[in-house]
Amino acid sequence: MTGTDGLRRRSAGETTVALPSGAAMPVLGQGTWGMGEDRREADEEAAALAAGLDLGLTLIDTAEMYGEGGAEEVVGQAIRGRRDGVFLVSKVYPHNAGRTAAIEACERSLRRLGTDRIDLYLLHWQGRAPYAETIEAFERLRQDGKAVDWGVSNFDLDDMQAWTGEAEGGRTATNQVCYSLSARGIEWDLLPWCQDRGLPVMAYSPLGQGRLLGNPALGGVARRHGVAPATVALAWLLTRQGVVAIPKSSRVERLRDHRKALDIVLDEADLTALGQAFPPPRRKMPLAIL
Repeated sequence: MTGTDGLRRRSAGETTVALPSGAAMPVLGQGTWGMGEDRREADEEAAALAAGLDLGLTLIDTAEMYGEGGAEEVVGQAIRGRRDGVFLVSKVYPHNAGRTAAIEACERSLRRLGTDRIDLYLLHWQGRAPYAETIEAFERLRQDGKAVDWGVSNFDLDDMQAWTGEAEGGRTATNQVCYSLSARGIEWDLLPWCQDRGLPVMAYSPLGQGRLLGNPALGGVARRHGVAPATVALAWLLTRQGVVAIPKSSRVERLRDHRKALDIVLDEADLTALGQAFPPPRRKMPLAIL
């Protein structure tokens, strides 16, 4: 199904997307950017992640960069004893990419996470290591069962074309980029390209770091549905086929708001109002990167 904006729409009720490997990834999860930076807050952060899991937000996204491994340790604490019920995503620094370094970095992440596998392992952004070497390392990790799937983050269309053009590049499972109502640049070419290839897109900072939540049009749609503006902002993203949203919060009440995005259905009037308040791109724009 294609909407009036030309982008494919997700069917109502779908709670997972299929990776090219066939694995199912939840469409709504939890981010961890900013966690693990203060050990005094680790227990509270882990408890929030665990509460999100209890609500059904079973995808957790993290990275070795976040808190220099501290976020991965928080995640490890949160998933202890319930690993099999979690879809786990982590990312490798560009300076740790490459034929050998990426494998060593993944093994360090596994130790911090307290698990034997990462469901989806991503190159955080482009670096100096040749794509072919990083892909080779990712394939070794996949073959060894340490990374079930692998992909990239912060890649624009030309980067995706170069990456997937490498040998085994077709195994790429996702591209994680900044995408929200207030950052729609990927809709010009990157998102349609990924949709055409059945390649899911993970939307980080899906609430615009909170800045878009005071928008009057967004507030009006939220009031009509009796939910928080954050719920509507996430539900809007989830109308896009193949898009996964990973909002971050350490407050349980906000996690409940996030979870409700799976339950509401935005109608054409809602989508029109949001499209007028947050118009789609009219030209190619630089990839938003935070």
